[in-house]
Amino acid sequence: MWSIGDIGEQTGRVALVTGARGGIGLEVARALAGRGATVVTPGRAELDLGDLASVRAFAGGFPHERLDLLVNNAGVMIPPFGLTADGFETQIGVNHLGHFALTGLLLDRLLATPGSRVVTVSSNAHKRGAIDLADLHFAGRRYVPMTGYAQSKLANLLFAAGLQRRLAAAGAPVRSVAAHPGAARTGLMRHSPLHFRIVVHRRTKWLFSWLIQDPLPAALPILRAATDPDPAFYYGPGGWGEFTGRPVPVRPAPAVPDPAAQDALWAESERLTGVVFPARVPEPRGPAGA
Repeated sequence: MWSIGDIGEQTGRVALVTGARGGIGLEVARALAGRGATVVTPGRAELDLGDLASVRAFAGGFPHERLDLLVNNAGVMIPPFGLTADGFETQIGVNHLGHFALTGLLLDRLLATPGSRVVTVSSNAHKRGAIDLADLHFAGRRYVPMTGYAQSKLANLLFAAGLQRRLAAAGAPVRSVAAHPGAARTGLMRHSPLHFRIVVHRRTKWLFSWLIQDPLPAALPILRAATDPDPAFYYGPGGWGEFTGRPVPVRPAPAVPDPAAQDALWAESERLTGVVFPARVPEPRGPAGA
C-alpha cells in the first residue's frame, strides 16, 4: 500500500502548492520539503486566486526559472453566494478559473522543466456536478452552494484531462494529473451544515474515523499524484465510498474523458480569464487522454 515513505527524492525540484498555509495543502508542502524539494507556498496576500490581477502579478514575479510541480490545491467549499474581484461566482472563480489562469501563465516554466507535472485537486463531489456554460455564475438560476461546489470540482477534472490531452498531442514533457482527498477534517468544512461539522469535530474523531480522516492521510492521494514515477490520471482514497483509505487510482465521472466537454469549458475559461495557453500546447485532435 502506498504511503508517504514511497515519495522519492525531491532535492533540486521546485514545487508550487496553492492553499498550503494550512490543512491538506500544508501537509503536501511539508512532505515535499521533507524529501528535499524547494516549496513555494504563497499566502492570499501574495496570490489571490479570486483576483486575476493578483494571479498575473504572482506568475509574472515567480522567483524560480524552473517549475517541476504545480499543485492546484487551494479552494473554497459551499460558501454563501459571492463574486470574485472579476465578477465570477466564488467557487468556479477560485477553484477553477483562478487555477486555470495560474497554470496557463506558468506553463512556459513547466514546459522548460523536463519531467514537470501539474496536479489539480478535485473532489468526489464532482460526480454530482454539471457544467452550465450558459450560466456558470448563477446569474439566472437559484444559487445552491453544493451545486456550485460540484460544478467547480467537475471543472477541475475537465481542465486536468483537457490539459493532459493537449500536452500529449504536443509531445510536451509535462504531465497533467488529478487527485481528490476524500473527506478531511479541515477548515474547508466551516460552511458545512451542522451535522457535517459534528462529524468533523475533533471530539467525534473516534466515532467517524471510517468516514473522515485527518489532513495528512487526506494529502496522500495528492502526494502520490505528484510523485509517483508513472502516475495514473486520478487518485483518491481506496476505502468505502472513497472517503478514507490509502491512495489508489480511482475513476472520474463519465463526463470527464469527453473531449467535447473538455473543449467547451476550455474555450469559455480562456474567454473569461483572458489567459490563452502557449502555442506549444495546440488544440488536440482525437480521443481524450484521461
